[in-house]
Formats: sequence, C-alpha cells, structure tokens
Amino acid sequence: MAAVATFRTAVHLTGRRVLLWSLLGRLPNAMCPIGSLLLVSHDSGSVWRGSAAAGTLAVAQAVAGPLVGRLADRRGQRPVGLAAAAVNALAILALVAASRSGLPLWLQLVPAALIGLSVPLVGPLSRSRWVRLAGGDREATGAAISLDGIMDEISFTAGPAVIGILAALADPAAGLLLAAALVGVCGTLFARHPTAPPGTPAARRHGGAPLLTAPFALLLAGMALLGVCFGSVQVGVTATAERLGHPGAAGLLYGLIGLTSSFAGVATAALPAGFALAARLKAATVLLLAASLLLPGAAGMTGLAVGVGCLGVAVAPQMITMFGLTERAVPTDRLGEAMAALVSSITLAQSAGTLLAGWLADRSGAAAPFLVTCAAAGLAAVLALTTATEARYRRRTGAGHRPLTRARAG
Repeated sequence: MAAVATFRTAVHLTGRRVLLWSLLGRLPNAMCPIGSLLLVSHDSGSVWRGSAAAGTLAVAQAVAGPLVGRLADRRGQRPVGLAAAAVNALAILALVAASRSGLPLWLQLVPAALIGLSVPLVGPLSRSRWVRLAGGDREATGAAISLDGIMDEISFTAGPAVIGILAALADPAAGLLLAAALVGVCGTLFARHPTAPPGTPAARRHGGAPLLTAPFALLLAGMALLGVCFGSVQVGVTATAERLGHPGAAGLLYGLIGLTSSFAGVATAALPAGFALAARLKAATVLLLAASLLLPGAAGMTGLAVGVGCLGVAVAPQMITMFGLTERAVPTDRLGEAMAALVSSITLAQSAGTLLAGWLADRSGAAAPFLVTCAAAGLAAVLALTTATEARYRRRTGAGHRPLTRARAG
C-alpha cells in the first residue's frame, strides 16, 4: 500500500499523459544501440560493422549527453527537446537508408553518430523536470524519482525485446523505424507538455557553483562501476549460455536483470522515509556484491538465471538512490546536465566493461567476465561504505530549491 500511495503522489505531481510520453519517448534510447547492431550486421554480413555502428552511437551519446542536458537547463526543455527529437528521428531514418543502400561504412557511421549526438534525453530530463515540479517537497521528489527509475527499467527491458521480436518476425529495419516514430511523436509530445521547465536566465544561474563537486564525483564513480557490471554480465551471460549449448537464451537471461530490477524498484518506493538515502546506497551496493558472487560458480542455466535475477534486485535501489542523492548534490539549475552526466558515465563504463570482459572471455573462459563483475561490485561497495553519509549530501551546492508552479495538463 505504501508503494501505491507513493506512485499516486508522483502521478498527481506530473499528470498521466506526460508519464506516458516519457515512457514511450525513452524507449528509442534502449532500442537504437541493439537495433543498429542487428541492422548493419544483417545488411553487411559483418558483425564487426554492426558493432562499429553501435559503438559509435554509444560513444557519441555519452559525449553529447551532458551538453544537451546543459542546453536544456539554460534554454528550456521545450526548444531543446523539440530540436533533438526531430534530428534524432531523421538520423535513425538516415541510418536505415544508408545500411539498406549498402553505402560505405563511414557513411553509415555518420548517421549512427548523429543518433547518439541528438538523443532527446527523455529519461534524464524527466527526472530533472519532476524534481523541479516537486518544489523542494522531499516526499514528492522521492516518489517521482522512484517512479521514473521503474520507467527506466521497463524501457531498457522492453526496448531490446521489441527490437528482437521485430527482427525475428519481420525485418531488422522494422525496429529502428518504430524507434524513429516513437522519438518523433512521443519525444515531441514530452517536450511540448506544459510541465516542461523554461530555461534559467543568466542572472539566476549559479555559474560560480561547480558541478563536479566531491559528492557528485563519487556518484559518477558509483554509476560507472554499475556500468562495468552491466557490460561484463552481458558478455558473461552470452559466453556461458553458448558454452552450455543455449546461445539463444542469452538475451532472455540478461533481460532478467531488468525484470527483477523493476520489482525491486516498486519495493524501493515503499521503503520508510527513515531509511536514509546514504544507508540505502550502502545496502544496495552490498547486495550487488553478494549477488555478483553467485555468478562465477554458476554451473548451469538455472544457477545462471538465479544469479542474474538476484543481481537485478540490487540495480533499481542503487540507481534510484544515486539519482536521489544527485538531486541534493548539484544546483537546481544544472539538474538536467547532472542527470545526463550520470547516464553518460554508466554508458561509457558499460562499453569499457564489455571490452574488458570480452578480452578475458577469449583468453580465460566463459566465467572470466563475471570476475570483472565481482571486482566492480566490490569497489562499488567499498566506495559506498566508506564515503556515503547523510552529512555529505545534506547541503546542495549553490542555492536550494525554488518553489515552482506544478503545471499539469492531464
């Protein structure tokens, strides 16, 4: 019942329709990396070419994310979101056309990079938007961030699944065409909604307050270590499933992280207010470490599924808590930039974790990637246990929250 009350608070704050646009608008972000990999690999007959397109997209998104977030903070979410949604949809269509036409690889990497550079950042900007709408109300802020975290988990579970289903039943291009439609329509509706905050005038910006303070740097490091866990688990699950003779089950197994994480996100929303965020972060990272230790010794598919599912239970509480602590650690007028930086941190680290785990899998066997997972989870636990205190995040850098009008339009 506590979780239901929490979500009612969040829905009352934002409105139902903008939550729908937010959910559907962030799906393309989860669909495009795997979609570009499948499309280019299928059309060219080369997995390496598909990997190059997906990698280019991911790196471009990680680099541009904080810049787009900063523009949205300064110029307003509406103009920046509208421009990004239009460019992103066109770039996705351009990649499909380039791949289908058999153009040289570099001409396919250009639209792939443009997709990454123009991602509308619906997830990070929605978190920034909900915090602003809460106007400093801790209960409303926590409710909105919890609900948004669950929506993230749903999108990153459903996005690849939709791409896989459409690739199997129709064509690899179908998933990307759907992604273009979603970002063009739902990304635009999200940007145009009355809840979109305006930019911060230069006179009201806290330009003297640095974004990269010690508390925020620690949160970026925590997100990066979580990203390494994601990348290494993905490789480990793929390698282990292949070793066990079930290569086609790898996607479903990895999807368990998103499934169990979604349920854990609902449970997180029901936690009592007295369970402080710093203590939650410590508990979540210890749980992440304990779950990761189950993976190297998994002897069969059942053991692997249990380990991956347990790992997912720790993910949502950790991410939701770090987003909540970020809301305290950075100036209000730079929230969009900060949330985007967290996403960039986890994206780059996931790529690094994938590369390292893949190298180890080739040289030391299918279980080796899980050692990377254990190491990253261990570092995350040590970092949280030794640095996460309520005092560290008690005061926000720069000015506090300013009450904002809670504009709602359904």
